[in-house]
Amino acid sequence: MNQQSSISNLQSQSGAKGEGRRAERNRQSPNLQSPVSQSLRLNRRHLEERIFVALMRLCMVGAAVALSMILAVIFWRGVGALSIEMLTQPPRGSFYLGGGGGIANAIAGSMLLALGATAVAFCLATPLVLYLHAYAGRSRVANWVRLTLDVMWGIPSIVYGAFGFSLMIVLGLRASLLAGIIALSFVVLPILARTLDEVMRMIPRQLAETGFALGATRLEMAGLLLRQALPGLFTALLLAFGRGIGDAASVLFTAGYTDNMPSGLFAPVASLPLAVFFQLGTPFPAVHARAYASALVLTVIILVISLVAHLSMRRLGRHVVR
Repeated sequence: MNQQSSISNLQSQSGAKGEGRRAERNRQSPNLQSPVSQSLRLNRRHLEERIFVALMRLCMVGAAVALSMILAVIFWRGVGALSIEMLTQPPRGSFYLGGGGGIANAIAGSMLLALGATAVAFCLATPLVLYLHAYAGRSRVANWVRLTLDVMWGIPSIVYGAFGFSLMIVLGLRASLLAGIIALSFVVLPILARTLDEVMRMIPRQLAETGFALGATRLEMAGLLLRQALPGLFTALLLAFGRGIGDAASVLFTAGYTDNMPSGLFAPVASLPLAVFFQLGTPFPAVHARAYASALVLTVIILVISLVAHLSMRRLGRHVVR
C-alpha cells in the first residue's frame, strides 16, 4: 500500500509539473494560444490598419482640397487681370492707382535673386556635403554640421533679412540685388545641403567600399559620389530655386523695391512676392486684381519647377546604382 501511494504521489507531482510547463509555454508563445484569441488579435490588427489607412487618405484628401482651393481662388480673382502687357512691361507712374504697366520688373528681379542665391548656395553646399560623406563619415563633426543645417532650415527668413540688413549697415551698403542674393542664399543653403545629404545617403555603401578596395582616393571617391548624386542634385537645385523665388521676408530689407528693370548688382530690384504685397496694400479694386494675377504667375512658376523636379528625379535616376 505504501509503495502504491508513493507511486501515485510521484505521478500526480509529475503531472502537475507537466501542466505547469505547458501553461508557461502557452503564455510565452503566441503561436500556442487558442484559435479564438488568435482570431481576436488578428481582427484587432486589421481594424487598426483600416483606421490608420483611412486617416492617411483623409490627410491626403485634405491637402489636395486645400491646394485646389488656393489655386481656384487665385485663378478666379487673377486671371481676368492677366495680360501680355502685364507680363512684358514694367509699372508706369500710375500703376498702383490703377494705371497701365505690368510686373516685368518683379518677374526679372525674382528670377535674378533666386538664380543668384541658388548659385551661391550650390557653391557652398556641394563641397560641404561631399566632405561629410567622403571624409567626415559618421564622426561627431558630421553630426554637428547636420544639426546646424537643420537649425538654419528652421530659422524664419525674416531673421535672415534682419541679419542681412545689419550687415549692410556695418559695411555701408544699400539695398541692392547683391545684398538680396546674399540674404536669400542663407535661406536656400540648408534646403540644398540637407536635400543633397539625404540623396547621398541613399547611395549604397558597397559602392564606396568597392572603390576603396580598388585603390581609389577619397578625392576620387568624392567625384564618384557626386556623379551618382547628379539626379538628386538637380532636383535639390530646383527645389532651392522654387523656395528662393517665393520668399519675401529675406529680401524685404536687403533687395529693396523699384519700378525699374534690374540694372546691376548694386541697384535695388523688385520681386514678385513684394509686388503682390504692395499691390494688395492699395485701396483700388483694379490693383487688387493685378495683385492676384501676380500671385497666379508666381504660383505657376513654382508649380512648374516642382513638376520638373519630380520628373527629372525619375528620368535622371534610371542609371544610378541603387
